[in-house]
Amino acid sequence: MPVDTAPALDQLATPVLWLDADGRIAGANPACARWLGVGLRRLPGLPLVALETEGDALARALGDTGSDREFARLRRVAMAFPGTDIPRFADLLLSRRESGGWWLEAQPVEEFPGEDPAVALPSALSAALKGLAHELRNPLAGLKGAAQLLARRNREDPTSRELTGLIESEVERLAALLDRLLSPAPAKPFEPLNIHAVLERVLRLAENDAGWAVKLIRDYDPSLPEFEGDADRLTQATWNLVRNAIEAGAASVTLRTRAEHGVRIGDAAPATVLRLEIVDDGRGVPEDLAERLFLPLVSGRAEGSGLGLALAQQVAREHRGSLAYRSRPGHTVFTLLLPLQSEGAEHA
Repeated sequence: MPVDTAPALDQLATPVLWLDADGRIAGANPACARWLGVGLRRLPGLPLVALETEGDALARALGDTGSDREFARLRRVAMAFPGTDIPRFADLLLSRRESGGWWLEAQPVEEFPGEDPAVALPSALSAALKGLAHELRNPLAGLKGAAQLLARRNREDPTSRELTGLIESEVERLAALLDRLLSPAPAKPFEPLNIHAVLERVLRLAENDAGWAVKLIRDYDPSLPEFEGDADRLTQATWNLVRNAIEAGAASVTLRTRAEHGVRIGDAAPATVLRLEIVDDGRGVPEDLAERLFLPLVSGRAEGSGLGLALAQQVAREHRGSLAYRSRPGHTVFTLLLPLQSEGAEHA
């Protein structure tokens, strides 16, 4: 049986597989095959319930397909390929596919029994991700070299210098992202940054992506102070939000910054925060996606991977912040809150 593939998922370390309307496996990413300890081509056509070694949680969840249920969470399910001895335990998320059937994302609880989890992660990443990095680094180096050559040839043209500089900085950011994915080292330390410098970089990317089709509006609070953060990660998160707005048919996108006092993020003490809003007049968030919009693999577009908003939320959490939204057709606002300083520090 031919393997149904989804290239956007191939480089994820998270095991993912997808089912047809009959509950049979239509395809899986390499991480899923490695996690189960089988070849990728042995999974398509197998009933999903055949992977469950204890209980019938999967059978019951799939048996609920006649309802309006769009997703289901299953805790600590024991799974193994038929004929293998050692089960793998995972928390599972089942969500409907637009084309029929289901997505299944596994968050391993005990990915490699008896091994230190810190050792397991490089094993799960190594094959596909290192291969991808090797293949991408050569063209990235070529792009950077070409941009530098163009910059030397167009020294007298400020616009050309700016565009080639943008290409170089984006190549460097992608190279750093590859290093981050491959390296077990912790994320780089936060450094002082100006949020408006980040937003200007995002808007330049948007101008090159959308041209004159979308009106990009700046509504900045110039009094905002610098704060500690990762400029590259915030650029990626904000660009994902702006690009989603453009792809949702927006005619205008506004980036608005404000400072607010006494705001509580999660369980943290009240603080002075940066409120960054991305406002657009596009189609809005479909109602059927409202409760699970930030879950991986959930997208309102048939060609979307459903990873952009999940990444943006992760970046917010890395900065001890939050990401939320409100939406109706013609008016969608994504709000990123980032702590600037605690109330105690403010009045010290």
